[in-house]
Amino acid sequence: MSRIPEPTPTPQGPMYEGRLLDRADEEVVDQGVAFDLRTLMSRRGLLIGGGLGLGAVVLAACAPAATGSSSSTAAPTPSTTATATDAAVAEIPDETAGPYPGDGSNGPDILDEAGIIRQDIRSSIDGGATADGVPLSFELQILDLANGGVPFAGVAVYAWHCNAQGEYSLYSSGLEDVSYLRGVQVADDDGKVSFTSVFPGCYSGRWPHIHFEVYPDVASITDASNAIATSQLALPEDACSAVYAETAYSGSADNLARISLTSDNVFGDDGGVSQLATTTGSVTGGYTATLVVGVDTTTTPSAGAAPTGGSGRPPGS
Repeated sequence: MSRIPEPTPTPQGPMYEGRLLDRADEEVVDQGVAFDLRTLMSRRGLLIGGGLGLGAVVLAACAPAATGSSSSTAAPTPSTTATATDAAVAEIPDETAGPYPGDGSNGPDILDEAGIIRQDIRSSIDGGATADGVPLSFELQILDLANGGVPFAGVAVYAWHCNAQGEYSLYSSGLEDVSYLRGVQVADDDGKVSFTSVFPGCYSGRWPHIHFEVYPDVASITDASNAIATSQLALPEDACSAVYAETAYSGSADNLARISLTSDNVFGDDGGVSQLATTTGSVTGGYTATLVVGVDTTTTPSAGAAPTGGSGRPPGS
């Protein structure tokens, strides 16, 4: 039978194979992984008392780890719906809905209209007008931070933004009876909503963005005070620069040159670090923008009044 290797007493303390034990009061086989691995790599690693072979040395090296994390005592693994990436998502900053929300909090209320729940928001609900511009599909994944960052299935998301000329439907001159670039989607089991739209223009005083409000469920959208989060998605500069070279976006390139994420009066607090979308695509093929949105229902929504800067009028006016 193999016996437990014995250390050699020295004035400096117990030593084994010329090395002081890391844990002087414990057996050689209980010195921990670091000591065991040094033993394994030693040229004398096979000389452990009793003729232990290499396999026994490896078992000794593994023993401490097995003791500390056996499968029968390990903590339960998180739900597969909450990934390590999800856990790192911060709560989305609560931002102003701006002066053109169309949710009844400042004039028009499109959320009472039949047909507002739609994925393609390029046309007015009645089909009477269609926004032009470079195609853009954008997807938001809503995570429930109050419950460990799992997908927030069933929440309703209302999204809206300006057109290629920097104008807002329902508000800008000539667009009072137009309802394009506004719509509601209900999050699926993965907490995702998606919209088919056009790339918004850049009007004076604001970085290119998309507004959105998150509601507990679709029945709650008829009252803006029910929103559990109000924020904005920022679009990346490289995509904006490419799009704004198009004639449909006249004035946007000049406006973009006069603003930055850090100087913007909404994203400027932190440069939009948690609001900047990931964008792929091209002008000819269209763009796709995605953003993960952390919503914490244990905090009180604090969206403020409309910010200064940005008229909702054509760029440059």
